[in-house]
Amino acid sequence: MSLSFHWFLPTYGDSRGLIAGGHGTSMSGDRPASLRYLNQIGAAAEDNGFEAVLTPTGAWCEDAWLTTAMLVETTETLKFLVAFRPGLVSPTLAAQMAGTYQRHSRGRLLLNVVTGGEPHEQQAYGDFLDKEQRYARTAEFLHVVRELWESREPISFEGTHIQIRDALLNNHPDPIPPVFFGGSSGPAGPVAARYADTYLTWGETPAAVGKKLDWIRGLAAAEGRELSYGLRIHVISRDTSEAAWAVADRLLSGLDPAEIARVQASLARSESEGQRRMLDLHGGRTDRLEIAPNLWAGVGLVRGGAGTALVGSHEEVADRLIEYADLGITHIILSGYPHIEEAYWFGEGVLPILERRGRWTHPHRTESAPVATPFATATH
Repeated sequence: MSLSFHWFLPTYGDSRGLIAGGHGTSMSGDRPASLRYLNQIGAAAEDNGFEAVLTPTGAWCEDAWLTTAMLVETTETLKFLVAFRPGLVSPTLAAQMAGTYQRHSRGRLLLNVVTGGEPHEQQAYGDFLDKEQRYARTAEFLHVVRELWESREPISFEGTHIQIRDALLNNHPDPIPPVFFGGSSGPAGPVAARYADTYLTWGETPAAVGKKLDWIRGLAAAEGRELSYGLRIHVISRDTSEAAWAVADRLLSGLDPAEIARVQASLARSESEGQRRMLDLHGGRTDRLEIAPNLWAGVGLVRGGAGTALVGSHEEVADRLIEYADLGITHIILSGYPHIEEAYWFGEGVLPILERRGRWTHPHRTESAPVATPFATATH
């Protein structure tokens, strides 16, 4: 099965170094997240054949709905994977927003539903539910949204957390946007199995990812459903393995130990099981960060959320991605530092290899066009 690749929009800013913070912790880069700069990242993603860009959600970044809506007219085919938290907006309004977005973008909306794992950040938005209650509310929210997207008759719903009466959309989204959803804790599994189209996981070892996918597959089968699966991870890909690891070493050497301690203390407050698993990969140490071949946990020293990167030559990175694909991963959401330059390193270095191996098809290339060999030297 052909892989779908997505890039990332750093709506908190960008940098040549690792940016500290995220997921409830403030962060900013030395390249401000202006619309002009985000447009450049979008253009780089589109030019290199990425299907969509993921935009984060939280108080530490710009609003994803508004930001991506402003970028629609400056791109042609790029889709926008908009992250949002279901507890902060009514399901009727969210369903309506998705319909409006689809019409004005000509069907370029994907949704990443984020339940939220940092109580202090949730409370800043006025949300005081505990973790299990948040997942229960997410299930009710997605139930209502999906009914609104499909129903031509008014619907009412009386749940524990959500109540609506005689709700009906005037314009339904076409197409219905796919729902991406992640979560590693027990309450997350049934929500994904029943309501998600794509289950997302952060970049753990292949063995750990495989075990997690088997868990969700079993739950989905019990619901009579089949999901697709996605991997969220960073990447450092270069012409040689040595060059890639030199970049990782440079990023690590630029970290202030005091900053590492600050972010680790903040992330330790998280109720997210996925975040706990990211922290366990390195334990705050900087001396054993390659946790599997080409899998580096250095990003998670200072960044919340996805904390690992694939590091290596273009061939090595392609090999590792195929390993994840063989587990059932079909969507891969990548990012790098900085995001413009890394989009080209990956797009020109790794994607042609995957295309030659039959694992990816460039969305803008005609069937008769040849597949380029990256960085090849012409012979006469």
